[in-house]
Amino acid sequence: MPELLRILLVGDVVGEPGLQRLAEELPRLTQQYATDFVIVNGENVYDGKGIRHSDAETIFRAGANVITSGNHIWEKWQSKDVLANNRNVLRPLNYPRGNVGLGFVTNGLPTGHSITVINLQGRTFLPSIDCPFHAADWVLEKLRHTTGAVIVDFHAEATAEKMALAAYLDGRVSAVVGTHTHVQTNDARILPNGTAFLTDVGMTGAYDSVIGMKKEVAIKRFMLQTPHKFEMATGDTRLAAVYLEIDPITMHAVNIEQSLTPPLVRERRVT
Repeated sequence: MPELLRILLVGDVVGEPGLQRLAEELPRLTQQYATDFVIVNGENVYDGKGIRHSDAETIFRAGANVITSGNHIWEKWQSKDVLANNRNVLRPLNYPRGNVGLGFVTNGLPTGHSITVINLQGRTFLPSIDCPFHAADWVLEKLRHTTGAVIVDFHAEATAEKMALAAYLDGRVSAVVGTHTHVQTNDARILPNGTAFLTDVGMTGAYDSVIGMKKEVAIKRFMLQTPHKFEMATGDTRLAAVYLEIDPITMHAVNIEQSLTPPLVRERRVT
């Protein structure tokens, strides 16, 4: 059996607290897993929405090879300059033509194999952009002679849409990993035709929060039904990731493991 490709994908990095946790934890994790390649979703790193050059530099310096994103990448003007000037910072492929940035990238490894990262975005409860299924077909036709691994970061809201895309691509890509909801799911598995799947990898940021934001602000938004500016939470930061092992010849997954560092403590309280 050929040497397996070891890939780590880190879930949505939220604000400065998430970025600090990433900088602290990622070097240790890459050593622990002896990774060949690291993918980090960075759409929320700049105060909750977007990414700056300095943020991207910190993520790459921590060990990332490619940064993926999603719908919030467009909400800060600085993000567009990052997308225009760094081929390894991706935006979802299925935004209409004319938008700045790339939706997929292929990087070679010293072994002679390659790792392709495809960034797609769902449409259920999100902007009605181009079809992610058709976009996947288009790019996979371009990649038909690729060897190594093809990893899809599917930035989507609906669980069913993520599962449907994974089933559609089963056997055609190495892994489909969901991002966006900031809550890690417990359904990591390898599908019948060899594609690894996880509905959502989770959030890297403050867990004493509502998806990375201060709880009191989120509560006001729900109770009062009026806009209130989100503010970054800072307490109990953690890094959420998924580790993949890929056969570079078949491009199929042979292992998938979820990771949350440090793990959540589940207490049983006696009353």
